[in-house]
Amino acid sequence: MNESLYIGATGMHAQQLNVDTISGNLANVNTAGYKKSRVSFQDLMVRELANRGIAVDGMSGEAGAVKQSGAGVGVMQIAKLFQDGELKKTDSPMDIAISGKGFLEVTLADGNSAYTRHGTLRISAEGLLAAADGSPLRPAIQIPADARDLLIDASGMVSFAVSGEKQRVEAGQIELVDFINPAGLAPIGDNLYLATAAAGEPTTGMPGTDSLGRISQGYLEASNVKLVEELVNLVLAQRAYEVSTKVVQASDEMLGMSNNLRR
Repeated sequence: MNESLYIGATGMHAQQLNVDTISGNLANVNTAGYKKSRVSFQDLMVRELANRGIAVDGMSGEAGAVKQSGAGVGVMQIAKLFQDGELKKTDSPMDIAISGKGFLEVTLADGNSAYTRHGTLRISAEGLLAAADGSPLRPAIQIPADARDLLIDASGMVSFAVSGEKQRVEAGQIELVDFINPAGLAPIGDNLYLATAAAGEPTTGMPGTDSLGRISQGYLEASNVKLVEELVNLVLAQRAYEVSTKVVQASDEMLGMSNNLRR
């Protein structure tokens, strides 16, 4: 059997997934807090061939004999890259950006925790400070209806002014959560991630402490997608896909020659 057909097919499949991933990055180039994805490949070749009489899978072989063979490429993982994006000034008091490590923790509708770098905040119907999708921050921070002039300092302390009162009222403390391996977090959409065993145990602290980043009010973290870099990667992926199709085409022509030998 001509294995080159299958080798070319694995290359086409892998590069198609690569193109899909790059397309997702390009589509989110203007999405605040978005982290780009990268495809990692691995070869499928079996390299140990017992060519010196070494036992393979418990079976001894003759010196120089080939016991196994194989080839192709597969996708090892699609990982998120969590380099910081550029901070963009919005002047909105409900926008915050994290400069450095850390995630905002929110409570989902099912009670589980999720994590995000998207700093667009809002006040929910229950009066809680929440993420853009309405999920309240954890720990919960209550903002009364008569609050005005909301202020979030670099350490995450939230305060507001009340009509008729000279002193500001502290509403609560925004905390950040960090992971040993953020790339192990599981994305679930809406710029939200779930903790996994691969990400490690979460550590919680105040912004600006224990290597955690600081908070900047009136800013948003832009996507870390670099447009030119992604366009170059797209061209390379397209060329790699084209090469794999050439392999399939050449294998098909060789099979056609073999079929025509008796004519």
